[in-house]
Amino acid sequence: MKPPVYVTSPLLPPLEEFIPYLEELWQNKILTNSGKFHQQLEKELADYLGVKHVCLFSNGTLALLTALQTLRITGEVITTAYSFVATSHSLLWNGLTPVFADIDPVTFNIDPSKIEELITPRTSAILPVHCYGTPADSARIQKIADTYGLKVIYDAAHCFGVKENGTSILNYGDLSVLSFHATKVFNTFEGGAIICHDAKTKQRIDYLKNFGFADETVVMAPGINAKMNEVQAAMGLLQLKYIDSALAERAEIYNNYIALLTASLPELSFIKQPENVTWNYAYFPVLIHGNDSFTRDDVYNALRENGIYARRYFYPLISEFPMYRHMETAKPEHLPVAWDVSRAILCLPIYPGLALAEQQNIIAQVVARGEQASFPAPLVVNG
Repeated sequence: MKPPVYVTSPLLPPLEEFIPYLEELWQNKILTNSGKFHQQLEKELADYLGVKHVCLFSNGTLALLTALQTLRITGEVITTAYSFVATSHSLLWNGLTPVFADIDPVTFNIDPSKIEELITPRTSAILPVHCYGTPADSARIQKIADTYGLKVIYDAAHCFGVKENGTSILNYGDLSVLSFHATKVFNTFEGGAIICHDAKTKQRIDYLKNFGFADETVVMAPGINAKMNEVQAAMGLLQLKYIDSALAERAEIYNNYIALLTASLPELSFIKQPENVTWNYAYFPVLIHGNDSFTRDDVYNALRENGIYARRYFYPLISEFPMYRHMETAKPEHLPVAWDVSRAILCLPIYPGLALAEQQNIIAQVVARGEQASFPAPLVVNG
C-alpha cells in the first residue's frame, strides 16, 4: 500500500551523524541546564540568522509566553486571527486580551491600516505574525507602536532564514519568536527561540525560562521551566549543516508547483514574494476561489481520498473558536478578508525529499478537480 503524503515531513539528517552527539551526552551526563550543545547552538544560530542574541526554548509556545512576560505586557494586545492558535493562546495564558485586526489581502499578514482604530488606553502591544514567512509591514507597524508607546513582538514561527533587503526580519520589533517544531524548515524535534537585541534583555529571558533563578539562591521573577535540552540542541547543530541544501530543495519544489499549476489552472492564485525578500519556502499556499461545484474543500477531500494530506492553514480562524468568538473583534464582519482567505486557502505538501513523481501526482489531483470548473476572476495577491 502506498504510504500517505503529508503536508510536510521533518528534515532528518543521517542517523549515523547524530550518534556521536549522543555518545558525548552519555559520557558527560549533562542533559540540560544550558550545556555545551545549548550554548554552541545559540551562538551558531545567531551567526547564521544574522541576529545579536538567541535564547533557546523547549518549544515555540513557551517562547511566546515568555516573550510577553519579558516585556511585562498587560491589558490588550492587537493581533491577527489568521494564524495558529498558539499566537492568541499565549495571550490568554498571560491574562491578556486579544484584539483581532483584519489581514492584508496581498500578504495575509495583519493590516497596519486596521491597527490604529483598535488602540485603547488598555493596549500595550502589537503581536503580528509573519504569515508563511512573508514579512509583515514592519515599518508601518513600528511607526504606530512608536506613536502610541506600544511594544511589538513578532510571531516569527515560520521565518527561519527569511530576509528583507538582505537583513533578517527577526531583527524587527522588540522581540521575535521562532518555532523549531518538527513541521518547520529547521527543527530540533520540538523547540523554539526568542530573538532579542541586547544582552540585558537576553539575561532576563534566560532567568525567566529557568524558574526565575538569577543564581543558586536568588529567584528574581515567577519564571517557568522552558529550557531546551541537550538532545534538542545537538539535533539543531546537526540540522544547521544541512539547512542550506534543504531550503534550496524547497525552492525547487515550489517553483515546480508554480509552473505546473499555472500552466493547467491559470485561475488559481498564489502568494508572490517581493523581489527584496529572501524566502524559505516553508509553505505552498494556493487560493481556490471556485464556485458551488468546485471549492477548496472539494480539492482538500479529493486529495485525502488519494492519500495526500494537504492542510487548510489557517482554517477555522482563531476568532471562531469558543474561547474567542464572544469577543467584539472576533465577529466575521470585522474580519472580512481573513474570513474569505480562510475559506479559500489550501497548503500543498512541500518538503525535502518529495519526489518529482509525487509532486506531479499532487498537481494532477488538483487539476482533475478544477479543469471542468467555471472560475470567477482571479484574486490578485501579488500586488
